[in-house]
Amino acid sequence: MRSVTYSMNVSLDGYIVGPDGGFDWTGPDEEVFRFWIDQIRQVDVHLLGRRLYETMLYWETAEQDSSLDDAQREWAALWNPLPKVVFSKTLTSVQGHARLASGGLAEEIEGLRSEPGEGEIALGGATLAAQAAAAGLIDEYRAVVYPVLVGGGIPFFARDERRVDLELVETRAFSSGVVHLRHRVVR
Repeated sequence: MRSVTYSMNVSLDGYIVGPDGGFDWTGPDEEVFRFWIDQIRQVDVHLLGRRLYETMLYWETAEQDSSLDDAQREWAALWNPLPKVVFSKTLTSVQGHARLASGGLAEEIEGLRSEPGEGEIALGGATLAAQAAAAGLIDEYRAVVYPVLVGGGIPFFARDERRVDLELVETRAFSSGVVHLRHRVVR
């Protein structure tokens, strides 16, 4: 069965965006960007909340940007054809290889898990991840931790006071001080 992974950039104090809604501190250097390229190769479908979907829309037409470097072009070539499911109460249409979710999060994940394939079901967006975590749908948490304290904002982890035991699967420290932490949910 395909696993559901939740992976995002996060500040050391636990936020994916700061109190002002900004995430300019997450700009990856070449080494971290290469890591993200390697990660997206393992994904069969990406589930996104509206805000993350709108942020990632840039990549739908990015290959037209002549200022992109080779790694950015490679990311766009992997991201654009990747099937995406967008969860939104306000959007009526989406672009590219995306579709609006037709059911609830649990139903969508159940349907995707029943399809053939070995790639991951990636999950992005804190609000969507909080819903998935509350329903026990996340198999792995992958935090790419940046050495910055932003003091508030949208947290990486839901604050639902529910205990979830995790097993450390992998760590990786980058020369920039960024650290990747991969934990599997103990069931």
